[in-house]
Amino acid sequence: MAPRSGVQQRADIPPEILQQLNAGILESATLAEGLAVNFVTLMTSVVPEISQGSLQRLQQEPSITKRMKLAGEILFESDGVAGVEQLQLHPSDTVRAWGAYVLAQDSDLSLPERLALIQPFADDAHFGVREWAWMATRPWLVQDLETGIPILSRWTGSDSAHLRRFAVEITRPRGVWCSHIQTLKDQPALGMPLLEPLKQDPSRYVQDSVANWLNDAGKSQPQFVRDLCNRWQHESQSKATAYICKRALRRL
Repeated sequence: MAPRSGVQQRADIPPEILQQLNAGILESATLAEGLAVNFVTLMTSVVPEISQGSLQRLQQEPSITKRMKLAGEILFESDGVAGVEQLQLHPSDTVRAWGAYVLAQDSDLSLPERLALIQPFADDAHFGVREWAWMATRPWLVQDLETGIPILSRWTGSDSAHLRRFAVEITRPRGVWCSHIQTLKDQPALGMPLLEPLKQDPSRYVQDSVANWLNDAGKSQPQFVRDLCNRWQHESQSKATAYICKRALRRL
C-alpha cells in the first residue's frame, strides 16, 4: 500500500482523518496534520486515567513545542519511564514522540544512557518522531557536549541515515524551534567529529543536515565554513560534497 499523501493546510484535513489522528489510530502524513492533533483528545484516548487538571494544562498551552514538553511531564508524573516502551510502539506518531519527552524528564539518566534510550525514537520511520526526538534530547546534550559529541560521532557510521542525520541535527549551532548552542557558534570546529565522516554521505537527508549545520556556523564563523568547504572540495570530487558545500555557502 502506498503511503498516504496527506494535505498541506490544516483547513483541508478531512474530518474523518482528523478524528482518527485524535483517536491515536492513524499517523500524521504532513506537518499540518501533526500540528492539528488535539492533545487533550488524544491523551484521553491513550491514557484515560490522566487527571482533568493535567488535561486542562495541556489545553491552555498554545505553543506546540511547550505542549510536547508538557505532555512528557504529565506522562512522566503518571508512570515515570516505565511506560516509555509502550508509547514507543504506539501507532500514533504524536504518542511515540511523547515517549521521547518522557525520557527527557528523567534527570537521573546519564547522557550515554539517555542517548542509548532515545535511539529508537531517532530511528523512527516517521519524520515527526525523529524531529521531536532530537528536540527533546538537545537540552541535555548541550550541558555535556564533551561527552555527547564522541558518542554521536559513532552514530555517523550507522547504516541508518536517520541516525547519521540525528547526530548532526541535534548539534546544529542555531537549529530550528530550539535554543542556540553558543559553544558551537563560537567554536564550530568542535563539531568536526560529526561533520567530517559525512562529507560524502549518499543520503540527501543527511547531506541537507550537514549543509544546514555549516550554514548555521557560517553566521558566526564564516571563514571557518569557507575554509572547510574549500578543503572538502579539494579532497572530494563527489556530487554529495559539492551539494553540501553549495548549500552550506548559500548565504555567505
